[in-house]
Amino acid sequence: MNADKRQQIFARLAAENPNPTTELQYSSDFELLISVILSAQATDVGVNKATAILYPVANTPEAIAKLGLAGLKKYVKTIGLYNTKAANIIKTCKILIKEHHSQVPDTREALEALPGVGRKTANVVLNTAFGQAAMAVDTHIFRVSNRTKIGPGKTVLEVEKKLMKFVPKEFLLNAHHWLILHGRYTCVARTPRCGSCIIEDLCEYKQKTEV
Repeated sequence: MNADKRQQIFARLAAENPNPTTELQYSSDFELLISVILSAQATDVGVNKATAILYPVANTPEAIAKLGLAGLKKYVKTIGLYNTKAANIIKTCKILIKEHHSQVPDTREALEALPGVGRKTANVVLNTAFGQAAMAVDTHIFRVSNRTKIGPGKTVLEVEKKLMKFVPKEFLLNAHHWLILHGRYTCVARTPRCGSCIIEDLCEYKQKTEV
């Protein structure tokens, strides 16, 4: 995969979807943070269903902390690993209140210090909430990067570093959204839909399908 191919790939993705964003539904930086914590090993659709009920009741660190652990669990029990996630969210809310004036911090170090926030979650928040160039490598991005050879790597961190290095600078801000959506709807896990892919001729995947 050379620089010219990468340039063409992202130019096409950008032309098809000029303003990509997360499919998580949120109306504040705090809601985004909570939704991303809940989305680990869960679908955005499932998270959105739960938060559509939660956020009208509690959408600030103070309000969620006031719900308490048992109260929060009632709203998120449909989401996988909800016991652990709820416990982490309560702890995170208390830290935000105590250490950050109830605001979501805009640095990786501060975000990763919050319970339930790993590198991927921090990258989503830095990129989506604060407009920083960051690459949140999930299973979709990992798959697309390796299949297409845009940024191949054996680990999530290796893929992240490759993408940060090789994605053309003018596309870097939105790249992770384009790659997630491409992996979610076109370059799917079992049988990629190569026949309907706008970058099929540029992709270096050797086992292309007719679908």
